[in-house]
Amino acid sequence: MRPTKRLLALGVASVLLAACGHKDKDAPLAFVPADTPYVLANLDKLDDDAYEAMLVQANSELPGEVAQMKSLAQDLETRGNAEGARLLKAFAAEFDGKTAEAALKNMGLDIKTGSAIYGVGLSPVARVALADPAAWEAFVGRIETAYGKKLETGDAGGQAYRHTTLSDSGLQLVIATVGKQAVVSLLPADAAQPAIRQALGVDRPEKSLQEDGRLADLAKDKGYKDYAVGQVDLVRLLPLVATGKDPLFATFLKHQSAKTGEPVPVPPPSCVTEANRIAARVPSLSFGYTRLDMRHQEQRVDVALADDIAKAFSGLKVELPGLGNEASGPFDVSLALPMEQIRTFFTAQSDAVAAKPFECPAFVAMNDSFAKLGSTMQQAAIPPFGDIRGVRIVLDSFKPAVGGQQMPTFTGRVLLGTRNPAGLLAMGQAMLGGDFKLAGDGKPAPLPQNITAMLGMPGWAAMNGQAIAIGVGDGEDGKLDEMLMGAIGDAGRLGRMHLNGDMYRMWVDVMAEKAQAYASSMAEAAGADGAPEDQAAQASAAERSKMQFDAMKAQAARIVQVSGEAHVEDKGLVISGAVEYK
Repeated sequence: MRPTKRLLALGVASVLLAACGHKDKDAPLAFVPADTPYVLANLDKLDDDAYEAMLVQANSELPGEVAQMKSLAQDLETRGNAEGARLLKAFAAEFDGKTAEAALKNMGLDIKTGSAIYGVGLSPVARVALADPAAWEAFVGRIETAYGKKLETGDAGGQAYRHTTLSDSGLQLVIATVGKQAVVSLLPADAAQPAIRQALGVDRPEKSLQEDGRLADLAKDKGYKDYAVGQVDLVRLLPLVATGKDPLFATFLKHQSAKTGEPVPVPPPSCVTEANRIAARVPSLSFGYTRLDMRHQEQRVDVALADDIAKAFSGLKVELPGLGNEASGPFDVSLALPMEQIRTFFTAQSDAVAAKPFECPAFVAMNDSFAKLGSTMQQAAIPPFGDIRGVRIVLDSFKPAVGGQQMPTFTGRVLLGTRNPAGLLAMGQAMLGGDFKLAGDGKPAPLPQNITAMLGMPGWAAMNGQAIAIGVGDGEDGKLDEMLMGAIGDAGRLGRMHLNGDMYRMWVDVMAEKAQAYASSMAEAAGADGAPEDQAAQASAAERSKMQFDAMKAQAARIVQVSGEAHVEDKGLVISGAVEYK
């Protein structure tokens, strides 16, 4: 190869390598400090399927959210907060009657390209890419009009921004257009220029989260997609709260002190040590999508735990029949409750706090909580409760109570895993009465007449060496043996859940009916002898409740099934959830 060609080839290769390693220096993540205590951000631009799925989900929620904002605005107006009511109405108007895509376009936002919500210390900052900076400015102008006056203007190192103090909270809302990004932050009203400059991104962090790569590494380790990855870092967050030195938290303390008349608390030096002590037990929490498209939404939450906590449960194989099976019934939930191991673990935690109580004001209430926990764990040792291993509940059918019925109609089974089935049976016999015999061979026996008469349907029970199962409703006796013989969970397994769309919709309808009945009764009570403002408040609350459940019904109409599972592995607790849509 000629020298000129070799040089050309090397030059092309260098350009390609540089392009591969390039990171957008103006991406939202490039403004996030590497030591932020919390963050939720895109690691990359959303693909079309994920973006469309997010829009569809938002569209199903918007009508209910808009109605709730309007109702809440009326509530604020009734209480004399006309300023807040106007702002909320203006914000609701941005979404009223629009699709999510149209509303975002009208506001100039481009969430597909990138966004980040994070903390500069404890102060929250939201940074969203703009598709149309002029549209964003027009949106802010509409908010100003609703507010009734122009927002104050400021300059931070050549960067213009607008701000307003929020009532008597001691906080200010800061809004700016920074390049092709919208930035909104909540800062102390007396925040100095360096804090404002950092929030707006005029002064870049010494090291950004983009450079640090912590969030990208987390996503790779946990299997999160790049769509939206979040983390709450308790190792960084708790000391900020405990010491009271964070500007936002210090403002909160001063405001509370002014309201109560009590002096601002001065945290002792022990607060930092104790904050680190707590954070060492649960260092962080993270979450993200593992799948997102038009028909599937799958998420995962990881709670990091100290080694001794994780080891106490990650290798534990709970002998609960059914915990190892894929939950598949209309409603099917298995929950491990290994009382012996739970009691041992939490008793040790209670003893540790008793031996070295917390002194920091932010944590001192935990002393009493752990003392009560220790007492409860001692009571939990009493048989047959101390022998329990877990519970599984399966509903095959469910119909809400109608007319004069006191109870809903349902068919299903309950299984209690225990090291001592005979002891649990004896306690049940003593509580329920009746001469009820049950062999330990797994064969079903009819429940006593006093119980079936109360239930209004036939029932059976069966028992083997590791569990008791009870079935209620026609045909459930034939399903008890399968339930008793279900596979036990893998090591670390804590629970499984499955709910189909029909059962979910029925439950939403029942909850909506109950909530509406309660709201109506409260409104009637307020109308009978209450003041006009009480009547208005109750009517507003009833409206918000109705709209919330209407939104839930709209979402439920799309659901095929909901499932979830939880387990403990070497690094901590993992909770996964999945929703399949029509």
